[in-house]
Amino acid sequence: MRPTSGRGRQSVRRAVIAALSSVAVAAATAAVVTLPANAAAPPVPSGWSQVFLDEFNGAAGSGVNTADWQYTTGTSYPGGPAGFGTGEVETMTADTANVSLDGAGNLRITPRRDAAGNWTSGRVETKRSDFQPPPGGKLRTEARIQMPEVTGAAAKGYWPAFWMLGAPYRGNWWNWPGIGELDIMENVQGINNEWATMHCGTSPGGPCNETTGIGGQRVCTGTTCQGGFHTYAVEWDRSTAVEEMRFSLDGVNFHTVRADQVDATTWANATNHGYFIILNVAMGGAFPDAFGGGPDAGTQPGHPMVVDYVSVLRSTGGTSSPPTTPPSTPPTTPPTTPPTTPPTTPPTTPPPGNRDAYSAIQAESYDSQSGTSRETTTDTGGGQDLTTIGNGDWAQYKGVDFGTGAATQFYGRVAGGAAGGVSGLVEVRLDSRTNAPVGSFAVAGTGGWQSWRTVPANITGVTGRHDVYLTFTSGQPADYVNLNWFDFGH
Repeated sequence: MRPTSGRGRQSVRRAVIAALSSVAVAAATAAVVTLPANAAAPPVPSGWSQVFLDEFNGAAGSGVNTADWQYTTGTSYPGGPAGFGTGEVETMTADTANVSLDGAGNLRITPRRDAAGNWTSGRVETKRSDFQPPPGGKLRTEARIQMPEVTGAAAKGYWPAFWMLGAPYRGNWWNWPGIGELDIMENVQGINNEWATMHCGTSPGGPCNETTGIGGQRVCTGTTCQGGFHTYAVEWDRSTAVEEMRFSLDGVNFHTVRADQVDATTWANATNHGYFIILNVAMGGAFPDAFGGGPDAGTQPGHPMVVDYVSVLRSTGGTSSPPTTPPSTPPTTPPTTPPTTPPTTPPTTPPPGNRDAYSAIQAESYDSQSGTSRETTTDTGGGQDLTTIGNGDWAQYKGVDFGTGAATQFYGRVAGGAAGGVSGLVEVRLDSRTNAPVGSFAVAGTGGWQSWRTVPANITGVTGRHDVYLTFTSGQPADYVNLNWFDFGH
């Protein structure tokens, strides 16, 4: 949830990835254990301490514990941008019709529509704004949530979220995104998918590609995001050589943002303070706009986001094991119910860490990215392409196996509809997007954004297994290329 007016749509194509934004969309094959609607928060692991916990135990129809939470009401912060800066259309209230406990150990935030068509909903924030890891330690913020149980046209405009904002935002309201934002879980339109994003830097553009941010996404498995409870978390780690924000779904880390992805000043400005936690369900705004808009007359009110617990843990040092571990097998399972809107289809290429350099790697199957979006392609074979690519954008593809015989050729399937004089490079880098390119080719307009051609390029001989970064460089700010797939040759 972007909190400032700086997050208007740059274009529908670029806004699709808003909140965007990047990454790791395949679903996990790890076993999912079904827990009851009211499950106790996990026990505190060795080396960690509990610094905040609310399991929302209370009488049905009662409000949140105001010793821990505060209601944010109206359509903006006092003196802040209208519509909370996101374009959302609801009025937030403290009414128990919108925010209340259910008597079964859950918090329910429920959007409602009155007879005149006006929407109300709820937004609660922790009073504390000092959540951050100690030097050399870690902070884990986690919630177990069932997204509003509504899909398809009836879910149009729904935007539930579990997120954090940097403490300096309070009382200023105009210093986003420099003070940092961690979107642990966002969802729109009842799609079986969650988005996780870090926002920082300046807007629009800047080192964190605002208003898009540095984001990733993942499909809920076992049950859909709307059909059952799932655990969403971010682990802020200061124990590693390079500070990290690791986002996970049901214990699987699917998106990581590292301090070295941006300049030191940007990272410091976003992380040299505490954060507060927010739970809310917005209706409408820039993120839903990118997936068809809403709400409209067909949207069904009354479907709550249900929160079982919110937990914050801090480690006491840099050596204790984190509560989550990587999946034992790469995620491959597609969603159980295909989304009704296009940008969330899982990739059809091999999973991360098992890609063949000499077979077509679908561009939309990235593991991480910045600045791009996905759209349906008219190219042979159908599927999706990576779009809205401009200067400074990039995409990462993990575990590309080049084998023992050196690859010396790179092929990209590209299209461009930019105005005359706008062109740029498609570059290949290995293992870090700041390493020198091993090869590149230039591309200008091809006659249209769906006029496809395969462009070859020579590369320095590559063997073994590498993470491949495609980086895009141009002397102009305009988007200049779409990419459908790429591969390599001898």
